[in-house]
Amino acid sequence: MCAALGVLLWQQLERTEEVVDKGPSAEALANPYLAAQRFMQAQHLNVSVTTRLSKYEQLAPADNSLMILGSRRRMTPSQVEGLLNWVRQGGRLVVVAESRWNNAKGSSGDRLLDTLKIRSTYASAPLKPEARTAEKPGTAASVRKPRAQDLTELFIENEQAPARLGFQPSNHLEDPTDKAMAWANSSYATHLMQLDWGDGVITILSDADLWTNAHVGEYDNAWLLWYLNQDRAVTLLQRGQNDSWSALLLRYFPQALLALLLLSLAWCAFHGVRRGPMVPTAPPSRRSLMEHLRASASFMLRHHGQQHLLRTLRQDLNHRASRAHPGFNQLPVADQWQVLARLTRQSTSSVAQAMAPGEAGKRMPLHQFTQQVARLQTLRNAL
Repeated sequence: MCAALGVLLWQQLERTEEVVDKGPSAEALANPYLAAQRFMQAQHLNVSVTTRLSKYEQLAPADNSLMILGSRRRMTPSQVEGLLNWVRQGGRLVVVAESRWNNAKGSSGDRLLDTLKIRSTYASAPLKPEARTAEKPGTAASVRKPRAQDLTELFIENEQAPARLGFQPSNHLEDPTDKAMAWANSSYATHLMQLDWGDGVITILSDADLWTNAHVGEYDNAWLLWYLNQDRAVTLLQRGQNDSWSALLLRYFPQALLALLLLSLAWCAFHGVRRGPMVPTAPPSRRSLMEHLRASASFMLRHHGQQHLLRTLRQDLNHRASRAHPGFNQLPVADQWQVLARLTRQSTSSVAQAMAPGEAGKRMPLHQFTQQVARLQTLRNAL
């Protein structure tokens, strides 16, 4: 019965397959131009990625193309000059205009673009029809005319139809000194300019979003990568500077930073509230000489015993007597006591009672110990 029921259920089961999209890989998330890199490698171009701007110094200008797709905010004037000298010797350079032109300052803050006299602004009015034609490989030209669809058209010499590129329509490049030898534009803005620089070529883009993983496969965006870098080894500079630790913390741990800030504010608020008048700091207490003497005597009595203190007083008496009576220490004990009686004007019995040593290790009653000390002090004072 169970077997028949199992077969019936098995016949009713229907097997289906479902494709689960797990999203982009970790490598694609870390590298927004991974697809562009893979495309150029598929076109048999030697592609390498670096984060150091100084990498161009190791590249032969006639055989290499450098694409700077990252930030150039920290480029120094000497780095700009060295990079342009590298292009002048035959290198190809592709850069993105990342900073807007500021009329008030007369600068964009981008040292490379300011040196080239190229400005990045916002697109406004439609461009007037005008045309230029590319004269050598790796360069471009365009026809300026209004279009219904806001794509950038790039006309190539001896080609019937233009290449169509998906630049951001809000960006616009200006060439106030008329240095550009070729360009490409949409209906409202210019998005690509090329300058002959010595034996090399500089290509300036209004943005590089068309080469990111999400857009490189659209229109002719990928073809432009091959066209600008054909017959060359390509070096992708994705960051012209290393991010500071503060920028990395802000990027990857914003919640932790916010929690730390709130905790710091709470700690400051708690410790910053005064709950009454401030108590002045008491001056350090100082002990009198008598307190020190008493403390020293108590210490010696506690650690050495009564007989040690009495012995010390008797030695002091003998020392004082030896100064008053030369040869005192060589006299017999009985003669010493007689000399002490004569010097102190005390009876011999009183001197003998004070100078007689007590039993070692035997503790005297307090009143008896006090009397013995008083007798010895009387003799010492009389000397």
